[in-house]
Amino acid sequence: MLDVASRLKLASWCIGAGAVRSLVWDQLHGFAVPSSGGDVDVVYYDEQAGPEQDGELLNRLLGFRPAVRWEVTNQASVHHWFFERHSQVLPPLHSLAEGIATWPEYATCVGVSLDSRKAIRVIAPHGLQDLFQLRVRHNPTRASAAVFNERLMSKQFSARWPKLSIIQK
Repeated sequence: MLDVASRLKLASWCIGAGAVRSLVWDQLHGFAVPSSGGDVDVVYYDEQAGPEQDGELLNRLLGFRPAVRWEVTNQASVHHWFFERHSQVLPPLHSLAEGIATWPEYATCVGVSLDSRKAIRVIAPHGLQDLFQLRVRHNPTRASAAVFNERLMSKQFSARWPKLSIIQK
């Protein structure tokens, strides 16, 4: 998936969120088969991109790998759709890492990409401890406690990965 996403030739991008989290937790649980056929989140940061670019990039990814459930989001415009979706006014983000740092759980705030030499680059604004220690904690930067609790229910973290520690305040 990283090789496919790198074909977009974006300056600032990664695959992140559930795609990374699920892969790591599956490995740490010793699953031979991935536990989820979830989407692959390709996130990028481009202040110059128009609102149509996410769709154009999605179409390109589907052209490369049509069987994958791709999702594409420009972190530079998240504040617009957040207002449309949640009626909440948020300041614009200033970088890809800043966007990743706002995701609902600390273990999910991780992205990986390939550099020009095809070496893996990791973006983990809050570190990798929660991810590798199988810990689910609410990141209150942008997501409310209600959103976090809803995600605990809808994502079925404990049912999918029984070794997890769910930390609720």
